[in-house]
Amino acid sequence: MAGKAGFRRDSKHRVLRRGESIRADGKYQFKYHIAGKPHFVYSWRLEPTDPLPVGKKPCLSLRELEKQIGYDLDNQLDPLGKNITVMELVERYLKTKVGMRPNTLANYNFVKNILKNEDFGQQKISKIKTSDAKLFLIKMQQEDGRGHSTVKTVRGVLRPAFQMAVDDDVLMKNPFQFELAGVVVNDAVTRQAITKDQMRKFLRFVHDDILYCKYYEVVYILFHTGMRISEFCGLTLKDIDLKNKTVNIDHQLQRTSKREYVIEPTKTNAGTRVIPITDEVAEMFRSIIEDRPQYKTEKIVAGYSGFLFLDKDGMPLVAMHWEHRFNSMVGRYNEIYKVQMPNITPHVCRHTYCSNQAKAGMNPKTLQYLMGHSDIAVTLNVYTHVGLEDAENELRKMQTLEGARKEMGLSDKDDKPLKQTMFKVV
Repeated sequence: MAGKAGFRRDSKHRVLRRGESIRADGKYQFKYHIAGKPHFVYSWRLEPTDPLPVGKKPCLSLRELEKQIGYDLDNQLDPLGKNITVMELVERYLKTKVGMRPNTLANYNFVKNILKNEDFGQQKISKIKTSDAKLFLIKMQQEDGRGHSTVKTVRGVLRPAFQMAVDDDVLMKNPFQFELAGVVVNDAVTRQAITKDQMRKFLRFVHDDILYCKYYEVVYILFHTGMRISEFCGLTLKDIDLKNKTVNIDHQLQRTSKREYVIEPTKTNAGTRVIPITDEVAEMFRSIIEDRPQYKTEKIVAGYSGFLFLDKDGMPLVAMHWEHRFNSMVGRYNEIYKVQMPNITPHVCRHTYCSNQAKAGMNPKTLQYLMGHSDIAVTLNVYTHVGLEDAENELRKMQTLEGARKEMGLSDKDDKPLKQTMFKVV
């Protein structure tokens, strides 16, 4: 209704502000504009102190809603964008990701499926506080039984998604901008390298076993080159130069969840490399090539053919095949011997090669190149995987070097030739 001064008033004779009105059902309404388009918010109460009508759901008062909208507009935030759910935000974020690799796309779909079944995924992003974000991740691990890697993957999507909302001026703060280590427990089992003695015993077992001996060359190569299994699966006859004893690694072979074979670039730019191989590794490759059947027609995957190993359908073997074979070999070994062999996978072979070269004294930058690590920190981390035995061996080397230097009457500046003689890279 209109007062004497021409102002509209409610039933309590309170003056209504610009944009405020009362609908026929008694509900308060506030009208505002964004980019010239009208938008509305509603409430059964005008002020926070007003009682809520009987039978109505609790809600913020109209003035509180106006204040919230005014804050958003003053800070150039989008009050409409704040009303989307976490799930809608994630879907919007993923639409900005193009040219994804199949494995990456599978991880994103995995996260979407989790959020679809979580109450957290249906909440409005404007309501999510940092404590809510932390409690959600804790719930995933402690109540839902999700592993650390899964929690990390989910958070790896939510954090950039919320950051996009911040960058789009929808939110003021990213609730997932915190260190994960202080929130959830890292219960992931670290894939440790096995010892040289374990490696020798396992290789000897595979070599002598009547069933698994046909895989010996592959196991030996993985232990002595450090290649990723997807890189090994992608090798073709053209990539192996037995004359110059080098292997060219510039792609990897993957198979999607839909059983589609794809050729992808190496995991990182540093993964594209040409690695030298020893005479023994060259002989292993030669045996594989000589034993490889002569196929009348070769299956082509994205222009590549001549893969080292094919299945009964003529398609190249992928990482899953070799992981299953390693599991079978380790299981058979542990059935025979009392001293159990730890879990050995193709990646354990890679880690073991890296550790062996590090302990042998290989230059970290050289090792980084051979491993195809994009970050030297990843390589240097291997140097921390040492124990008492490693420390004792290193100390003995230093003591031997010092004794030999004194016996030969050499100064500290003259012992470089001596070091080269004593510490050969193997």
